[in-house]
Amino acid sequence: MAAARIDLKRYPGFGALTWLCIVLLYAPMLVIMIYSFNELRSITTWGGFSLAWYWKALTNPQLHAATFNSVVVAVVAATLGTILALCAALAMARGRRMRYQDAGFALINLPLMVPEIVTAIGSLVFFLAIGIQLGLGTIIIAHTVFCIPFAYLPIAARLQGLEGYYEEAARDLYATRWETFRYVTLPLTLPGIIAGYMLAFIVSLDDFIITNMVAGPGATTLPMAIYGMVRTGFTPEINAISTMMLLVSALFVSASYLIGRLGDKQKNTIN
Repeated sequence: MAAARIDLKRYPGFGALTWLCIVLLYAPMLVIMIYSFNELRSITTWGGFSLAWYWKALTNPQLHAATFNSVVVAVVAATLGTILALCAALAMARGRRMRYQDAGFALINLPLMVPEIVTAIGSLVFFLAIGIQLGLGTIIIAHTVFCIPFAYLPIAARLQGLEGYYEEAARDLYATRWETFRYVTLPLTLPGIIAGYMLAFIVSLDDFIITNMVAGPGATTLPMAIYGMVRTGFTPEINAISTMMLLVSALFVSASYLIGRLGDKQKNTIN
């Protein structure tokens, strides 16, 4: 029998604790968004509504270059990370049971458990040890490794939720392994692949610690540019940039969630 659902709301103080956590998480973001429209240079005194700081951020050539670098790194790293994650998920979910499969799963998800500063330092030491010049290339390599588990989890969850008889039916109809993957497995897994790619993309786009550690001259990304601006003085322009990044992140995360839901509905329809 299925375990009975527990209504957490019946516990005293659970609702208040939930709202307290929500406020602590999102109140600072709300303050940043509000003061990004401040006409004054101050970030604590309201002086009227204005879009001037958004215009200044959008016309800043340094931010243009940093944004271009961030997008290039995020697209390449998310693409490579998703491909590797798909291969790993297929091997784990559709391949022959391996002797150390649980250890392999833990190894794939290790970047999620290891502190990011440790990963950053390890990547820097590795690149210096083998003589690779720091730059966009090293950022892409480090981000690809870091993005793999974020892409792997939605893909693996999607594959594990698909019954094996879809592929078996295709093989019974004399489809080759490649044809089975191309016409059956890949379309059914596509919602998980897209969701994983979006998560990997936004993680790469927002990353600062690893990027700052392995970046070389001329390889400034948008988070690094924002950090440099903060060190020279906090203005509503930084609030405007942060608000735009927050909206982009929310858009990608929401799209990833909706695509996952559509994939579940598609699977239920097929069943």
